[in-house]
Amino acid sequence: MAENEKSRRDFIFVATGAVIAGGAAVAARPLIHQMSPAADNLGVIGLDVDLSKLEEGQQLTVTFLGRPVAIRYRTALEIATALSDDQVALRHKETDLSRLRPKPDGTIDPRFLVFTPICTHFGCVVVGEAGDFDGWYCPCHGAHFDTSGRVRKGPAPINMEIPNYRWISETAINLR
Repeated sequence: MAENEKSRRDFIFVATGAVIAGGAAVAARPLIHQMSPAADNLGVIGLDVDLSKLEEGQQLTVTFLGRPVAIRYRTALEIATALSDDQVALRHKETDLSRLRPKPDGTIDPRFLVFTPICTHFGCVVVGEAGDFDGWYCPCHGAHFDTSGRVRKGPAPINMEIPNYRWISETAINLR
């Protein structure tokens, strides 16, 4: 057999093998993908978040259903400021306590604020511990939010969203 025919045959074998391997990968992808939970079930299952490692003044951001969710362990000053801001004229009236969820024993822990850190004006991600009210600030269009995530100044029409969550223990929440 001529050397030219041998190299041609080797090329055909390698090319055929590559096509078969590529076809197998393309065929296997949907089979593997169907084993992961459906997107509509993720909302039912939820996401458990352990807050025990979070220290005062820190903020943890997780992604749930494709959106960021922030959990802020507020300082005593931030809580006091948020409670005193209940009395000022707010564009979208909500008290600080109405933005919190009760624990399993029925008590409300004002230390943890769970919210979606997205400006309600055009959906920009906000910057924490910034702005005129020491809460959050949207650098895109200048919206200012207080330490409870309520809009205080700028073009944002409503407060930052509070996601659907519940306390499952003293130190853990479940986003749903």
